[in-house]
Amino acid sequence: MATIKAVRGTRDLLPPDTTLWNHVEATARAVFARYGFGEIRTPLFEATELFARGVGEETDIVSKEMYTWEDRGRAESDKGQSLTLRPENTAGVVRAYIEHGMADSGMLEKLFYIGPQFRRERPQRGRYRQFWQIGAEVLGPPWSGSDSALRDAEVLEMLATLLDELGVKGWRLALNSVGSAEDRTRYSAALREALAPVKHLMCEDNQRRAETNPLRVLDSKEPGDQEIINGLPKIADFLGDDSRAHFDQVKAALDACGVPYVIDPRLVRGLDYYTRTTFEFTVPDGSGLGTQNALLGGGRYDGLSEMLGGPKAPGIGFAIGEDRLILTLQAQAAEKQPAKLDAFVAPMGAAQNPAALKLARELRRAGLTIEVGDGNFRLKKSFEAADKLARKMVIVGEDEVNSGLFTVKNFAAGEQEKIPREDLATALSS
Repeated sequence: MATIKAVRGTRDLLPPDTTLWNHVEATARAVFARYGFGEIRTPLFEATELFARGVGEETDIVSKEMYTWEDRGRAESDKGQSLTLRPENTAGVVRAYIEHGMADSGMLEKLFYIGPQFRRERPQRGRYRQFWQIGAEVLGPPWSGSDSALRDAEVLEMLATLLDELGVKGWRLALNSVGSAEDRTRYSAALREALAPVKHLMCEDNQRRAETNPLRVLDSKEPGDQEIINGLPKIADFLGDDSRAHFDQVKAALDACGVPYVIDPRLVRGLDYYTRTTFEFTVPDGSGLGTQNALLGGGRYDGLSEMLGGPKAPGIGFAIGEDRLILTLQAQAAEKQPAKLDAFVAPMGAAQNPAALKLARELRRAGLTIEVGDGNFRLKKSFEAADKLARKMVIVGEDEVNSGLFTVKNFAAGEQEKIPREDLATALSS
């Protein structure tokens, strides 16, 4: 009988890798807390209409990549609802913001999430059909300051802090503005006009995007299309005075904080809800992501709440590809291999198993990380297991239990000594 394996595009996360995952998530939670963010947890699936209206029907996500099904009632005649596994989480967070009347407080809402998203795209290194994101959203009524350039700069400064605290080396922040909805409309029209005589020379995907969502052409990494793309109009030339002033304020705040950035006029991010500030953090080649070296991205979405039927609530947010972040940390060796346990408690014979478990309980309650062997193991096997798992080994024999003096083997020093039971916790922690 054939074995059952994980579905293509999904994977199991196993120790010791999960230690690094937990470290990343704990660090993110700690950093977000310092900036006043609280956690939100939205459903794994939503009404399909949420993503069609929010993300955009002509985006690749909605038109090609979503996992969608008809959720029928019990009776065959019941009209079903179209549901979709979430391909991203910003729309779901804004939906929750509207549904629960969070705007009524009049306060700025700072929300973060950690969880899986789902897209049916071709699996490759760092990209999976079930993938994990760490993200955050800042939104609120205009009078809460949600549309301020300061909010944009604060989010970017927080991300720089997070990447630094995780030990990500050589990160690069690319920054741009796609202006207001009006600016973007004018720019899209100019792009369509510029693409009309040359789109037939481009790849099939870009020919389609030139008609349905021309800003997505700028995101294309297709090598044969780069010369054409580089010659297209720049969004900076279509920004209104308000958009230009907002972007200048973002840059000034980042300069004041010492957060380095580069301006990338091609950075537009193709989702329909983006306005004004857009950004992307990348890492150098050789950081484990291949040529697709984007680590996280995001931007401002001042009209998304209204697109979803809610009140005016300007916002800005981002999503970190956690799978890609982990690969980067591993490739850059920014995190050491998981530390060994403090000690391996090795009973000498099955009769000493209860005493060994009792001792392990005492040491664990003292805050130590402990593994317990089995008295049926041969001594050699206990030594081999202890050396792999722990820094030290505590031998639990009849003499040790009766005398209260335990033999402790220090593998790094190659030494062993007798230590009284009451001093074990202190000795093992050093």
